[in-house]
Amino acid sequence: MSRMLVATAVAAERDAVLAGLPPGKAEVTVAAVGVGPAAAAAGTARLLALAEAVGRPYRWVVSAGIGGGFPARAKVGMVVLATRSIAADLGAATADGFLPLDELGFGSTVMAPDPVLLTALRAALPAAVTGAVLTVSTVTGTAPTAAALAARYPDAVAEGMEGYGVACAAALSGAGFAELRTVSNPVGPRDRAAWRIREALDALTAASAALRPPPEPAPDVGPRLGSAG
Repeated sequence: MSRMLVATAVAAERDAVLAGLPPGKAEVTVAAVGVGPAAAAAGTARLLALAEAVGRPYRWVVSAGIGGGFPARAKVGMVVLATRSIAADLGAATADGFLPLDELGFGSTVMAPDPVLLTALRAALPAAVTGAVLTVSTVTGTAPTAAALAARYPDAVAEGMEGYGVACAAALSGAGFAELRTVSNPVGPRDRAAWRIREALDALTAASAALRPPPEPAPDVGPRLGSAG
């Protein structure tokens, strides 16, 4: 059985995921790796390297946690699955607007999920909203910033602070990646009275039953000796 690492930012998210895992899921490890893309990348990479060093590598990595949802696309309490994890503020500010890293020629700001893992999660979570999940180092707290992000990334449904970092670590190790979030607040003006942290953590617990390694495809052994055709 292949192994899965579920990386959260903080302990509260880790505990919410653990509470939702079916008993006996020894092939799934859940760890809090830190807040923000840098801490998430470093913490995830360390765990992947340690597992590989003892001969028990992780085949799958999921960035899981709560986050903000773009109001017209993912409402509070909803589950979100990323079709792209995007480092939305990685680039340069210019007089003509924001230039992402891609346009500067220094790399890519987009990490794609593993199609096998994403398909399995979508099948297990049919009500989940799918779309791009933005990774930001500064949480959006104003209406102009929210509008600019929504215009720049029309498929964005949510934002978090770790997905892209976890995805980079997974890519370096060769593990399949996916990002799952539950929505705790609208992306926009910072309004703590509108946050629903407990509801989002409860939704994360419910969604975590879907966090299990997908079946590995059967090996292609080719035509058998003596077979017709």
